[in-house]
Amino acid sequence: MQTEQETQAPGARWRIGVIGGSGIYDLSVLDDVQEIAVQSPFGASSGPVTLGRIGGQEFVFLARHGAGHRISPEAINHRANIDVMKRCGVTDLVAISAIGSLREELAPGSFVAVDQFIDRTHGRPQSFFGEGLVAHVSLADPVCARLSGLLADAAQAAGASVHRGGCYLAMQGPQFSTRAESRLYRQWGADVIGMTAMPEARLAREAELPYALIGMVTDYDAWRDGDHVDVAQVLSVMRGNAATAKATVVALAGLLPQLRTPSPIDRALDGAIMTAPAQRDPVLVARLGAVAGRALKA
Repeated sequence: MQTEQETQAPGARWRIGVIGGSGIYDLSVLDDVQEIAVQSPFGASSGPVTLGRIGGQEFVFLARHGAGHRISPEAINHRANIDVMKRCGVTDLVAISAIGSLREELAPGSFVAVDQFIDRTHGRPQSFFGEGLVAHVSLADPVCARLSGLLADAAQAAGASVHRGGCYLAMQGPQFSTRAESRLYRQWGADVIGMTAMPEARLAREAELPYALIGMVTDYDAWRDGDHVDVAQVLSVMRGNAATAKATVVALAGLLPQLRTPSPIDRALDGAIMTAPAQRDPVLVARLGAVAGRALKA
């Protein structure tokens, strides 16, 4: 695996992490595949990671819901998932997610490169930091514009109808929205809805991982008269989207520049850690060795 110094060095190689959501339980487009279990001090991740290559590019894949979709959205251990990706030397993180549409123009079957979030989840650990080691990262722009642009280009090259930009409403689940909730979210300015992008995007920023999310629209949620979310319909659209999502990853490998120039997100923790060194909880410092080791050693 790459060291932290190698992944942050100017002109370093890319190593793209991919977190696959509903319908994306493997990344069969990878060559030289190796599946390994990676331990995290934050508990069990959603499953083992798959290491592989597409051409000369390295990828690390993790199924967000586990093999066979065994983990419900509210039970996903996002901290362990992000920590494991960091331990695997990932430089940038791509999320692939099934989403519902809150806009007429975002039709089922289309893809949305999300750039903003509204978080309505609760009871999920929101941060790697806490008592004994406090940090506040900026999340004004939660998505890496460079990575998101490349991902949208890749989806378009794979034949998807792509919408660039959109606000993702993260709901708690596991139930779908009421009609009143769905219409309220439209009034708030949300464009799409899902159950898993938060706190995933928050934690990626704390881990100094540039993050981008491509959403696969499966349905119109519940805001339209007479419409409601039907799992059979969602699964049908999802199966069609899955092949395009995997083709998107292949296209992304071909679009990445040969060398990765640094991103400002690589140093998102600079100035964010508030706790004085002498007051830091050594146990928490040790747990954060992969996620925040660079900043804690500075």
